[in-house]
Amino acid sequence: MKAAYRRIAGAAIVALCGIAGAPARADQQLLCVLVPHFKDEYWLSVAHGLEQRSAEQGLSVRFFEAGGYNALANQIEQIGACTDLEPGAILIGAVSSDAPGLLAAVQEAAEIQPVIGLVNELHSDALAARVGVDWFDMGLVLGRDLAARFPAGGEVHEAVLLSGPPASGWVAPLEQGLHRGIEGSSVAIVATYGADTGTSQQLRLVEMAWAAHPGIELMIGSAPAIEAAMGLFAGRPDRPALAATYVSHSVARGLVGRQILAAPFDNPIQQGRAAVDAAVATMEGNPPPGRVSTQIVIYGTGISPDRIELSPADYFPSLD
Repeated sequence: MKAAYRRIAGAAIVALCGIAGAPARADQQLLCVLVPHFKDEYWLSVAHGLEQRSAEQGLSVRFFEAGGYNALANQIEQIGACTDLEPGAILIGAVSSDAPGLLAAVQEAAEIQPVIGLVNELHSDALAARVGVDWFDMGLVLGRDLAARFPAGGEVHEAVLLSGPPASGWVAPLEQGLHRGIEGSSVAIVATYGADTGTSQQLRLVEMAWAAHPGIELMIGSAPAIEAAMGLFAGRPDRPALAATYVSHSVARGLVGRQILAAPFDNPIQQGRAAVDAAVATMEGNPPPGRVSTQIVIYGTGISPDRIELSPADYFPSLD
C-alpha cells in the first residue's frame, strides 16, 4: 500500500463505480470527494464505504486528496476542480476548520451544488449537511476508559498526547474531550505534540516526546503515532503503555495483539456509506437535519479481530 501511495502522492485519485443504472443527468450521478490524504489508513476505510454505497446507488465517485493537513492551498484549488466537474454534490474532509480561504471556497462552491462536511469539523454555514462523529465524544470515551484503568487514589501516571495539526477540525475537540474524560483519575497529560498525520511526521513526535520525557508511562496518540510507537518500542522493557485516539488497520492489529490498551471506534466505513446517503438525500431536496453520526464504542486490548470493521488490507481507491 505504501508503494502505491508514493506513486500517486499529490495526484487526484479517480474511482469510478457502478455507472450502470445511474441517473441520466451527469451532475446527479457524480459525487466529488475531497480528503486530506490517504497516508492515514483511517481515510481508506472512509473511502471504501463511499465506494461501496455509491456502487449500490448507481453513482460514480471522484476522489481528490490534498496531500496532507498542511496542503491548504491544494485543497482550495481542488474545490474549484470539483465544481468544474458539475457533480451532484461535493463531500469535503477539510484540512482546516476555519481557514478563511477554505471557507470562501466552500461558500462559492455551495452556490452551485450542495457541499457536505465529511468527518472533520468545518465551521461553515454553507454546508448542506454534516457527516461524522463529534470528536469531543471520541476523546471523552477514551478518557473515561483510561480513567477506569487508572483511577484516582494511586500514584500519578504521566502521559503525553501525540495528535494532529492544531488547525484541523478534529484535534481541539478531541483534546478537550480527552481532558474531560480523565478528570478525577490518576492520569496526568504533561505535554501535547501535534503534526500532520503521516507516519513519518508522527514518528518524529514520538521521538520528540520520548526525548523530552524519557520513561513516560503512557503515550496517547493518533493512529499513525501509535503505529510508529509500536515499532519504535517493540521488545523494549521500558516501553510505555499505548492508547490510540481512533482506530486504523495498524491500531486494530495492536489491539488484537495486546500492544495497545484501548481506542475509540467510530466505524469509518459506515461514515462513508452514510455520507453517500446524505448526498443523495440532499440532491433530492431532503438534506438530513443536524449531524449524521455513527455510534462510538471503545475497544480494549485483546479484542477479537472479527469485531473491527475496516477496509480490506489491500484496498486503495482505484486510479482512473
